[in-house]
Amino acid sequence: MGRQGMDARQKNFLAIAALIVLLIASAWSFWPPSTSITQGLDLRGGLSVILTPKKPADAAAMARALTIINNRVNGLGVSEATVQLENENKAILVQLPGVKDAKKALDALGSTGQLEFVKVSSLDATTQAQVTDGFQLTPGTYTPFMTGDVIKSASAGVSSDKLKPGYVVNMSFNASGTTIWAQVTAEAAPTNARIAIVLDHKVVSAPSVISAIPDGNTEISGSFTADEARQLAAILESGALPVDLQFSQTEVVGPTLGQDALAQGVIAALVGLLIVAIYLGIYYRGFGVLAWFSLGSFALLYLGVLSMMSRAGQYALSLPGIAGIVLSIGLAADTSILIFERYKEEIEMGKTPRTAAKAGTKHAILTSLDADAVTFASAIPLFIFAIGTVKGFALTLMIGIVCDLTIAMLFTRPMVIMLSESVVAKMPAFFGLKGGRADA
Repeated sequence: MGRQGMDARQKNFLAIAALIVLLIASAWSFWPPSTSITQGLDLRGGLSVILTPKKPADAAAMARALTIINNRVNGLGVSEATVQLENENKAILVQLPGVKDAKKALDALGSTGQLEFVKVSSLDATTQAQVTDGFQLTPGTYTPFMTGDVIKSASAGVSSDKLKPGYVVNMSFNASGTTIWAQVTAEAAPTNARIAIVLDHKVVSAPSVISAIPDGNTEISGSFTADEARQLAAILESGALPVDLQFSQTEVVGPTLGQDALAQGVIAALVGLLIVAIYLGIYYRGFGVLAWFSLGSFALLYLGVLSMMSRAGQYALSLPGIAGIVLSIGLAADTSILIFERYKEEIEMGKTPRTAAKAGTKHAILTSLDADAVTFASAIPLFIFAIGTVKGFALTLMIGIVCDLTIAMLFTRPMVIMLSESVVAKMPAFFGLKGGRADA
């Protein structure tokens, strides 16, 4: 064997070695399997709502509302949440996987977020006596001295007052807000006058002013739980909604139903893989066994990539995603079949096993590349313009195509060429061949 043959064999070994490294990284990423891939709303359970404006709103207002709702969702601490415009920018779709308290989440999302600061002393005597946390003020019966537009930042934290432990909301104001706040608190401090912090006409907290606050850094206390403090901070920091939204559709997905669907989807994928493997083994014999290793490598690489993306917060598995995985398995099997069939055709044309392997696998992969490129191109607009789980299907399919071609070039083709250099010519029947000319 000449130097060219040695160089070709070295390239094949390097390709397989590179794949082994990828598979080790994939196995590490996929472990443990039970928690490696984040589950979407339809599998994990949670809350899905569609928000629509009560009155027609322009695109700019809906875009601002989308940003605010997205900030509020992030403040809720929900992972893998989906917030996006739909129905030609006339509605906002929000999906919150794993949400257990739907009411609190809806309260945080639907709140208009109009924050006002009111001097309790400016209210009538009857109302002053009733102002406590949770008291609902009647619109038009009070005049705020400042609104939430001046808030620069807000965050949940633990109370620094040992006498009143619990959770609080810390907020700071911009320059104009700081000036007003400093003046009002300085006036209220000598008599310990109260200031009501009102959100959507509901008193959140009405603390007494102990001392002036010249720097604007303020702590809101109100017997909050950790979740309540976090939700309030998210509302305050995101600001008031530019449009009044209503819930046009609300759906709570139970985790039990989702897990049953996941189990059925996994079983369907495994059954499909088993049927394909049996067919390949019976029809292609020795090459069928090679196809088993190709499909196994494809599955491990595929799951590893999905796990990496999931850990990075860029992927969540859904039922349509499982459908994309099943379809990708079929594409991977089809690539192996193309390689084996083209190889057999080259043998029937009278070529030696070695020559047939090099030419046949090359042309087969190019054919598979053309077919996969069409499928990939079809999935791109689906990923760009679709919403929710349909987008997940497109992404899963595109990842599967890339993994399929990777396995074909780094494993299936090199292995066919290496087997053809010695093994295939000695036992052609085992590989489903009628034989070919011996290598010169």
